[in-house]
Amino acid sequence: MKAYHIPVLLKESIDGLNINPEGTYVDVTYGGGGHSIEILKKLTTGRLIAFDQDKDAIPNVINDQRLLFVNHNFKYLKNFLRYYNIGKVDGLLADLGVSSHHFDVAERGFSYRYDGELDMRMNQKSSITAKHVLNVYHEKQLYSIFKLYGEIKNTSKLVNVIVNYRKQNEIKTISQFKEIISSCMPKNKENKYLSKVFQALRIEVNGEVDSLKELLLQSGDVIKKDGRLVVITYHSIEDRLVKNYIKKGKFEGEVEKDFYGNFQVPFNAINRKVIIPNENEVEINVRARSAKLRVAQHL
Repeated sequence: MKAYHIPVLLKESIDGLNINPEGTYVDVTYGGGGHSIEILKKLTTGRLIAFDQDKDAIPNVINDQRLLFVNHNFKYLKNFLRYYNIGKVDGLLADLGVSSHHFDVAERGFSYRYDGELDMRMNQKSSITAKHVLNVYHEKQLYSIFKLYGEIKNTSKLVNVIVNYRKQNEIKTISQFKEIISSCMPKNKENKYLSKVFQALRIEVNGEVDSLKELLLQSGDVIKKDGRLVVITYHSIEDRLVKNYIKKGKFEGEVEKDFYGNFQVPFNAINRKVIIPNENEVEINVRARSAKLRVAQHL
């Protein structure tokens, strides 16, 4: 039986939190509990609040009175901290992207390696699936999704193929979809192309960009002075947002200054260069290949 999820950059991310044994921490991507378990090992009287919107994560929640599990999207971070009467926290960890479990379970529809329904929902109660996006979204919407979230070069051709096919037939399964867009795939680069297409669909289905922006903006409000923000990203869109927020306190434009000309940013980067997995970790865990870790301290 495969592990639910193999945590990436485990030691580096836990070290980045600089854990106070009596502190309060948040793991906004609980998954299989790999990072949370390591955080709990370093806590004595401290506590951990863990978020995961996927019901499949619930059986992984360990029985520990220091752990509070919230089965919701991390974009509701501030609301739930307020609801549970939790003030500011000492650190926040986010391991973004898709877990090993999502890729390995065919019926979840996250991987092009298997056949199944075009689903891709992290929250299985959501009404938006990849099938809905492909069959219902307007041509211009599809173009934006594949261009922005997949950074696909022949986006116009891809969208044209999808729109022409769905005029006559509904797009239902992964194998069917792969066959439909086969003419768009560069020779000998089919897997790379499919990775980008599936990434774009997944980001749209789960509203990942907006949720990440919400999380980052809220992190500035909920993390204490000198507390840590630790984020692991897996693609350039996520990493750019995290990098810009840490550097500028915003996602676009120039850094704002106060009346005296001082930069107004909530965080200071601890690692000037991103931390990446070593060769041994990549060999054990293929998912680690694209991982980047950024650590910042609240000012």
